[in-house]
Amino acid sequence: MTDSPPDSFLRPVKVILLLLVGGLVYLVALMATLPAGWLWQQVEPRVELPPGVSVDRVTGSLWQGTATLAVVDRKVEAGWQVHSPSFANRALPLSFSIASASSSVSGGLQVGWSGETAVNADGRIRVADFEREIRQAGGAMLAGDIVIDRLDLKFTQAALLNAEGLARWAGGEVSWPMAGSTERADFPPMEARVNGDDQGLALTITQAGQAAPVAETDILANGMMDLKVYKRLVDLAGQPWSGAAQPGDVVFRVRQPLLPDGT
Repeated sequence: MTDSPPDSFLRPVKVILLLLVGGLVYLVALMATLPAGWLWQQVEPRVELPPGVSVDRVTGSLWQGTATLAVVDRKVEAGWQVHSPSFANRALPLSFSIASASSSVSGGLQVGWSGETAVNADGRIRVADFEREIRQAGGAMLAGDIVIDRLDLKFTQAALLNAEGLARWAGGEVSWPMAGSTERADFPPMEARVNGDDQGLALTITQAGQAAPVAETDILANGMMDLKVYKRLVDLAGQPWSGAAQPGDVVFRVRQPLLPDGT
């Protein structure tokens, strides 16, 4: 009886599989370590940035890097780090940060293999950073910072699926233009809550610890904005109001497209 020859470890099928695995590992490593600046140069001609936004510098790699942006003549630093794929959640997670001179937002993002993306973030916004834009729009200036406790979004390329968020303002002086002059008043702490789904977004502003709104904004999926201001806000501002309006009465309402036609 003759012994059968031992099986060869490097059978043709194993060789092909090893080559495929090795090639895949090499490609992933190559993509992860390619300079992010070089990658941005390749895709920049095909990326349409929002008006007033430009990319000045990109450093690092696809895996981890930073970008310096100019947003309406304001310097903004953005950073990212890609983490290992989550097979349990069927998603690719990454962390990000966005910071200007005195405002910052950071959080995480999960790009689902099914096309669903989830974002969670928190941060602090210095209102004074945006004074120029607020004044030009005729809005009210708040003293201090707005703290974003949480902001959770889920969306696909086609629609927003869910949105929840909470932001706080510690109170202080508020100033706004009126009849060619500037009015001022001290406000108590305020809160803003965001909720949304595929029908649109809703922003509700209340006095901290109170349930009744002082203002509400609905942004519908078709791009229409519906803003309502209640007499409670007028009372908090210490402004006189003629008539017998109650705190829960709407004293100002505007419904219009969020963006002008052609934008």
